Amino acid sequence: MHCGALADHLLTEIALVLIVLLVLFWAIARFHLRGRDLSAFDPPTGQRFSRGAAPGSEHRAVVASLGQLAGVLKDVPRSEHIPVLRKYMDELFPVSELTAAFTPVDAGGVPAEWVLAPGADADRRVLYIHGGAFTMGSPKSHRRLTSKFSEITGGAVLAIDYRLMPEHRRMAGIEDCRTAYRWLLDNGPRGRGSAAKMWVAGDSAGGNLTLSLIAWVRDNGLRAPDAAVALSPATDSTLGSPSLRSNIASDPMIGPLFGWLAKFPDALLLWFGWYQTRINPRDPVISPVYGDLSRLPPVLVQASEAEMLRDDARRYVNRAVAAGSPARLQTWDHMVHVWQIFHPELAEGREALEEVRKFLAAT
Repeated sequence: MHCGALADHLLTEIALVLIVLLVLFWAIARFHLRGRDLSAFDPPTGQRFSRGAAPGSEHRAVVASLGQLAGVLKDVPRSEHIPVLRKYMDELFPVSELTAAFTPVDAGGVPAEWVLAPGADADRRVLYIHGGAFTMGSPKSHRRLTSKFSEITGGAVLAIDYRLMPEHRRMAGIEDCRTAYRWLLDNGPRGRGSAAKMWVAGDSAGGNLTLSLIAWVRDNGLRAPDAAVALSPATDSTLGSPSLRSNIASDPMIGPLFGWLAKFPDALLLWFGWYQTRINPRDPVISPVYGDLSRLPPVLVQASEAEMLRDDARRYVNRAVAAGSPARLQTWDHMVHVWQIFHPELAEGREALEEVRKFLAAT
């Protein structure tokens, strides 16, 4: 009896300790890792583009092509997904039809490549930061976009090969963007020399890095870019945007890859985010939407009404405008995440990049 009572007492104490730990686990996530309520910045804003109530044949072809991804990962162990996806991304878009020249360069210690469309002016410069969920993507995978940015700006694009996770910590990629920006201010494809025009652009994860970078540039008193462009950017690493759940079914790119995360409790996802980056998820360095968004250069953000990151884009622009910065949001109906990269086959991709051209030309 005495042994039984002692065992019951120990089990009770263990249960109490587990309850306390679970409450502590939840409380830290709720009050320290989770960002403040941004629902006031959810109202629709900006320009909305549509080509009809249903997606067109070009878009359906894009979605069908994304279905190949399941076959690529079939029977591949999860531990090998990232190497396979990196190779897949680098080979997804043929570059044989591109007329730009691609030249490797060391951008102050950051591997990169110059992308020069015919007639590009070396003193007009774009820092392009590719997407890929911070774990994949490269200058090669995004040559369709970087060559187009060189064409529409008439300038030289520096596409950087920043360090990726999980081999490197998240901060390493952020530092590479900062290093490359400093270098680009004083270096062009012909050597040293100041830039006459300077822009920053990126997509998805690269959009996140773009928006984080322009705030850092402001805070460190560097020459600000004349403008910035973020295509389908991730802006909230606390995963607080409503569309991350509401648009899972309508997002044929991010939904199949990351929609399963919505099945987990928010507290667990916040702790996983911290463990993965060792940075508080609400820190503006990785969640630009929570930062000081005043005194920023003109920013154009484009997103799809159907994608999971729609509200990341919407909240960022609404907060930036409220802070007095010249930010603009453009959204397209039906489109996949970063649909611009599917130009020229996709009409909406051509349309979106024409809007980028007009925006940058006015800055």
